[in-house]
Amino acid sequence: MKIRVAGPGCPRCQTTEKNVINACSELGLAADISHVYDVKEYARLGVRITPAVIVDGEIVTSGKVPTVEELKKILTGASEPD
Repeated sequence: MKIRVAGPGCPRCQTTEKNVINACSELGLAADISHVYDVKEYARLGVRITPAVIVDGEIVTSGKVPTVEELKKILTGASEPD
């Protein structure tokens, strides 16, 4: 699984990246996690609002800081209502 966090490196983006790392750790996922800081690069990926999380090429969240629990649901494919 390849996970990219897209954003300029602001505190919200840093928190998102930390939450992604924590969610993967809690799930025991061996994911390739990276951060895309370049505006042109994440725009090319389709990101319009940051922070964004991209899993295997698909934007799964954008414009907010997802919690560890939200990310765990996304990463396991759970579609439970809140």
